[in-house]
Amino acid sequence: MSQQSDMKLQLCRRSNSAMTLFEVVVVAAIVMILAALLLQALAVAKKKSSKINCTNNLKQVDLAFRIWAGDNGDIYPMGVSVTNGGAMEMVQTGNVLQIFMVMSNELSTPKILYCPEDASGDVGMYFHTLSATNVSYFSAVDVTNEINPRLILSGDCNFTIAKKPVKSGMLSLWVNDPVAWEPPRHGANGNLGFADGSVQSATPSSLHNYLIQTGVATNRLAIP
Repeated sequence: MSQQSDMKLQLCRRSNSAMTLFEVVVVAAIVMILAALLLQALAVAKKKSSKINCTNNLKQVDLAFRIWAGDNGDIYPMGVSVTNGGAMEMVQTGNVLQIFMVMSNELSTPKILYCPEDASGDVGMYFHTLSATNVSYFSAVDVTNEINPRLILSGDCNFTIAKKPVKSGMLSLWVNDPVAWEPPRHGANGNLGFADGSVQSATPSSLHNYLIQTGVATNRLAIP
């Protein structure tokens, strides 16, 4: 075979092995679709992880209540006077920060008081500088021990009543109040911590049921 014929054959092979414009577009489209699916999967995984972290935070908060009570006559800070190291007088004004500051040793870090999905605040670094923006959870005002395990002890504070966000301070939550959770934190759901140390995810309808199960007409909550 002549040298000229050999060169033509090589050029022909190179031409046949090159990708056409259509093939390039198809490959690019597949890569974009796979990237979009991957990003969506990562977003779902991140949201699921945030929800788990919030649940774990509340479990640690409830555990701190129980540990603190173990050193104070089995009474939570809400039932112990300020002069004796509790937060009874302060919480009666809706001051939830005082409760968590009293339990600083049991909580160990203010970071667990912040829900990763709470877009309205940020993580607190120190208890002595703790503010409402560092706290994502409410505390019950009248729950002073764990005798009634159905009582709501703590939970996500992003309530709405008749579609209006609740304000910081004391909230008297009646059984028949049209209460729900304000998005976007956990979507339409929220988390509740109970006097027995358990944590439950609550939809708007199950939230109403949990209020009924407490057996009290009004749940007074301190909202950060």
